[in-house]
Amino acid sequence: MTKWWMIRAGDNNELIPVWKQNDIVSIGWPQFGDPKQYRTKDMMREKADIVFNEAKPQSRNSWTSQVWRFSREIEEGDHIISYSKEKREYLIGKVTESHFYDTLIGNPDYPNTLKVDWESKTVDRDRLSQAAKNTLGSVLTVFRVDQWGNEIMQLLRNQQIQPVKIDEVEPEEDEVIEDFIGKALAMVEDKVDKLDPWQMQDLVGALLQSMKYNVRVSPKGPDGGVDVLAYKDSFGFEKPIIKVQVKHRKVTASAPEVQQLLGANPIDGNCLFISTGGFTVQAQAVAKHNSVTLVDLEELVRLVVQWYESMPNEGRALLPLQRIYVPE
Repeated sequence: MTKWWMIRAGDNNELIPVWKQNDIVSIGWPQFGDPKQYRTKDMMREKADIVFNEAKPQSRNSWTSQVWRFSREIEEGDHIISYSKEKREYLIGKVTESHFYDTLIGNPDYPNTLKVDWESKTVDRDRLSQAAKNTLGSVLTVFRVDQWGNEIMQLLRNQQIQPVKIDEVEPEEDEVIEDFIGKALAMVEDKVDKLDPWQMQDLVGALLQSMKYNVRVSPKGPDGGVDVLAYKDSFGFEKPIIKVQVKHRKVTASAPEVQQLLGANPIDGNCLFISTGGFTVQAQAVAKHNSVTLVDLEELVRLVVQWYESMPNEGRALLPLQRIYVPE
């Protein structure tokens, strides 16, 4: 049976251009060296205890399992799925050469490599079933998704979805927790994504209030390039003053839009640009050059979850969440 694997494209989704250019997929953890040098997973785990001694045991075990799986279990002919946050779409490929360790072919920080033949077509995330979105939203770097291979291929071929039930591979305990957290965050992302633009502005305002800022949210209509103003004192005299632009849409934010925020009043305010559709490369360059903080949908959700308990009731009403405990 052909296996399906989800592989994350780096910490910041930065690997996709490198993968497409070199017909590869790759993961990191170069501290292990070549995984093929370890005869057993326990030997690799012992190495993890040394090189990642400051990380939690749960994390060390999870990283070991993922590198072992990538280097030993993915075979020629298996399918690879990866997610492009910028375009909100899934890339599909087929493995043409199994694992090799190479610091020169792609990004040297991601030397564990497979050769992949990438499909020219992609699958829009919004076309997937909710169950598939939840599974693929895991934060794990490497995991099996056999149960969604049929749906992915049908969407790739523009066919009607006919899900096929397949027995799932049982993950290890450490990965269950990490996977659970990732799926929960993906579900929150979907809830946030369904807010309308005005609700999104209010949510951002509530988030800043939870951080002890006084907030002024612009009413509906022309806003002069600033959707939210945040300041420390009641009158807005005390610095820093933060001016916020919120773009809630599928399209990526552009460099001219970042420039517009820079030129909006107050000119000396710190700039925060939130775009649930992500940012173009040019927008990221302009932001970096002018010290503009960029926040995409994933980062926004992470901040909302972090500050949720301190948010005013009006903000939490926009996004009702409940706390769940998992083992440390």
